[in-house]
Amino acid sequence: MIRTVLFDLDGTLLPMDQDEFTTGYFKYLVKKMAPHGYEPKALIDGIWAGTAAMVKNDGRCTNEEAFWADFRARFGEKAEKDKPLFEEFYAVEFQRAKDLCGYNEKAAQVVRALKRKGFRVGLATNPIFPAVATQSRIRWVGLEPEDFEFYTTYENSRHCKPNPAYYEDVLREHDIDPATCLMVGNDAQEDTAALKAGVRVFLITDCLINRDGRDIDPYPHGGFDDLMEYIRRENR
Repeated sequence: MIRTVLFDLDGTLLPMDQDEFTTGYFKYLVKKMAPHGYEPKALIDGIWAGTAAMVKNDGRCTNEEAFWADFRARFGEKAEKDKPLFEEFYAVEFQRAKDLCGYNEKAAQVVRALKRKGFRVGLATNPIFPAVATQSRIRWVGLEPEDFEFYTTYENSRHCKPNPAYYEDVLREHDIDPATCLMVGNDAQEDTAALKAGVRVFLITDCLINRDGRDIDPYPHGGFDDLMEYIRRENR
């Protein structure tokens, strides 16, 4: 029986072309930070390096701490002083990135339907963004942060996908039995890593990411209607 459903966000609940979104997001960030002394290429390289530091995080610190330690090493104490500018960016300019995303009304409908049926619902998005950015992207789906029992951010997480430890952390911290948990995502590498933590996986194929061209037939997959039918069958 499935009792808890974990959803990925980008490309799953929130339709998007990942490359197009990232390019646009960086464009807005550069425009915000260039007047404050950040050369565009160096800034983008620094963001990617900080992201890599979070992906490599071994759990000794939060992802937020891992990112800013790397960013400070590149930009010095200026980076720490400018942190409020980055926070302001996510609260203001980042909102324009909504136009880089699509919209699927079924995403919010499915989340609400599962809650009505008594399922525990969490947002297991790769925790490389601050909470303010994650909360915004939740709203772009047509939901509110409170619609989820929890959501992962760089402040409250110590691992990233595709590290199975990310899923193990979520299970442990929220007292979830992996045998009754389903991970719903769109990334054939990052989201299927949940299998190593004992969690079943359903792939939403509308914006499927499959970097290594793996065969996805072994995984239940399809659209949101297919997801609801899968859950219904599993819970007979």
